[in-house]
Formats: sequence, structure tokens, C-alpha cells
Amino acid sequence: MSEAQRELAVASFEQGLGYWSVATLMGVSRWPVKRLHQRWQMRGRGALVEQRVKPSYSFEFKLALVERFLAGEPAGALAVEGGLSSPQLLKTWARTYRREGADGLRPKPRGRPATERVAAGEMTEVERLRRENERLRAEVAYLGKLQALRAQERQ
Repeated sequence: MSEAQRELAVASFEQGLGYWSVATLMGVSRWPVKRLHQRWQMRGRGALVEQRVKPSYSFEFKLALVERFLAGEPAGALAVEGGLSSPQLLKTWARTYRREGADGLRPKPRGRPATERVAAGEMTEVERLRRENERLRAEVAYLGKLQALRAQERQ
């Protein structure tokens, strides 16, 4: 949804309309409007402010909220209490917890995994000999093809 659409939707929420009615009036899908409505219920007009930095949450914090959610507490109330962006985040954590266990909530390393890079000067003797062997095999194969082509031209 565009910024203007979000502002119009929040103004409609403040007038007492529900997300389904607002989505119908605006002619947009109801799911983004529903998520905006949930954020509006939690933060009021603050739902229009987009967070620039994605917050990170500790393993213990996530685990405590998920356990309370699975014990039956409502996701919306827990999201407000924990300062989450939406109840959907808590539901995602709960799904991960059910699928992978508590370890699934631990922070994941960011970025591409580091590869072992060995500088040319730090190459082991065996690795250096393997590379030289590959180069020499390629050279022999090339020379064999060249010799075959020249023999074919002579005929």
C-alpha cells in the first residue's frame, strides 16, 4: 500500500471502520489492510511510521514470549507488551519453535559463510604439486591435439 493509502486507512480506522470495510472502500486486498489495522490497534497513528532499523531480539526474550503464546496468551497483547512490530512476528517465532525447537529461535549468522582461502604463498606442497600436475596434463592434451591436427593436414 502507498503512504497515502495507509494514511487514508488509518483515518478510516479512527472513524470506527473495520479493516474489511476499509479494504472494500479503497478497492485493495484486505490482508495488507488487516496487518495495518493490527498495527494501528497496537500503536495508534504510530502504525504509519516505518522503522528504519530492524530490531533484533535476544534468544531468551523470544523464547519467553513464544512459551507464553503457546500457553494460551493472545498474540496481540504479547506483541504490545514486548514492543514487537506486529503479532505476526510472534506467530512466526512460534511456528519456528514448533518446527525446530528452541534452537530455531537462536540468532543466525549473517551473510555468506566464509570460505577457506589459501594465499598462493601459503599453499601446501601437496596442493602446489596437484595444481602443477593439472596444468601439465592440460598442456599434454593440447599438444596431442595440435600434433593430430598437423598430421591430418599433411595427408
